Amino acid sequence: MKATPFLMFQGDAKAALALWCDAFPELEVIAREEYSDGPLTGQIASATIRLGGSEWRLHDSPPIHAFTFTSATSIFVDCDDEAHLRRLAETLGAGGQVMMALDHYGFSRLFIWLADRFGVSWQLNLP
Repeated sequence: MKATPFLMFQGDAKAALALWCDAFPELEVIAREEYSDGPLTGQIASATIRLGGSEWRLHDSPPIHAFTFTSATSIFVDCDDEAHLRRLAETLGAGGQVMMALDHYGFSRLFIWLADRFGVSWQLNLP
């Protein structure tokens, strides 16, 4: 058995993937297929990525739906050092929203919780 997080976008999967590749140079795109015709031409039909030892799947949904990402589900990243955390916070946070500002909260040396401009929630931690 294998369980894989699945992130469904509405036309922004390619741009989100570009942002994440910029933020995480070690991110590996394992597979990527784009829609070749119709109204979604050029958008991501399916992509599999690997980051920090885990695989995720991305998809641009053909039907428009009334839901999107929620902060209740987030990607938790333990950073290597303070410079790494600050760079990720700046890159991922550009155009996004901060839920918990960059600070020392007692459970780690430095922490920030933010959503990138696509609504994907990230908890960046310096243990």
